[in-house]
Amino acid sequence: MNIPEMYGYLVRARRELWGALEALPDEALSRPLLNGERFHCIKDLVFHIPSVEDAWLHEDIERTPPVWTSVPALKDTTGGPEYAGFALHTLLDYWKAVEASTLTYLATLTETELKRVISPHDDPEQHYMVENLLWHVMLHEVRHTAQIAVLLRIQGIKPPALDLLWFLPSRLP
Repeated sequence: MNIPEMYGYLVRARRELWGALEALPDEALSRPLLNGERFHCIKDLVFHIPSVEDAWLHEDIERTPPVWTSVPALKDTTGGPEYAGFALHTLLDYWKAVEASTLTYLATLTETELKRVISPHDDPEQHYMVENLLWHVMLHEVRHTAQIAVLLRIQGIKPPALDLLWFLPSRLP
């Protein structure tokens, strides 16, 4: 599986996740279930997942302003825990904007771009290939959507099936 194929899976799985979240009462998404420094509720994670993608893609790979800076409601936020009071649609609209930007970028990917080495804007001593950062971003999302699934289960809510297996094309021998 290559990067665009993996990202395609994430796009399809997101639709399932977003639909499930939109069907829930706000209390289930805003309830503080975690005692972390940055993440207390599902909405904190719903912001965090695309914000990491946004930061790596824009601030570090493309060296452009991140999408969140163009969203007035999010512009002055700190990354959490502060999203419990946000409307879910604000967070999902942001995620959709990040996704659209990423899809545009992925359509231009070349082997040269994948092998390009960059340094993060906030840690110039580190050096990463673009390919590795893109895999990091995608696996980061998989881990945090699994956290969301657990937080739903803790509340007695059945999460959507997000495993890659359910999104693979059927192959006959």
